[in-house]
Amino acid sequence: MQNLLPEPPATLLPENEEADAALADAAQQDTDEAYAAVAARFPTYSAAWAALATRAFAVGQVIPAYAFARTGYHRGLDQLRRSGWKGHGPVPWSHAPNQGFLRCLYLLSRAAGEIGEADEAARCAQFLRDCDPAAGDALASN
Repeated sequence: MQNLLPEPPATLLPENEEADAALADAAQQDTDEAYAAVAARFPTYSAAWAALATRAFAVGQVIPAYAFARTGYHRGLDQLRRSGWKGHGPVPWSHAPNQGFLRCLYLLSRAAGEIGEADEAARCAQFLRDCDPAAGDALASN
C-alpha cells in the first residue's frame, strides 16, 4: 500500500556556533571534565551529550552512556519541537546541527540493547531510520 499523504518538510535544527566552539575546545582537551563542562554550559546542545555517551561507551560504562544519550535525546526532541517538528518527518543527517540529536538516538538504541531493553533499542533504531536512513548508515560505520 502506498502512502498518498505528502511527507512533512525536513526539520533543521538551528546552529549554535558558541556551543560548537566549546565542543571543539573540549575535544582538544580530551577529558571527561571538559565535555561535561560543555553539557553543563549548553544543556540543550545534544552534541555535548552524544560526546559524553560516546566516551562512556568507550570505557565500558553502559549505564552512564545510557543516561547521557537519553538526556541528549530528550533535549533534542525539545529542540525539534521548537523548530516545528510535529512528531514525524525527516531530520536529515546532512544538516550538521541535527547530528547531535541523531547521535544520541543511535547511542540510546545501543545502550538500551546493552542493558536488555530490547523493545526500546528497536524503537530507537526504527526512529533513527525514520529520521534519516543515512544517519544509521553513517553511525553504524563509525
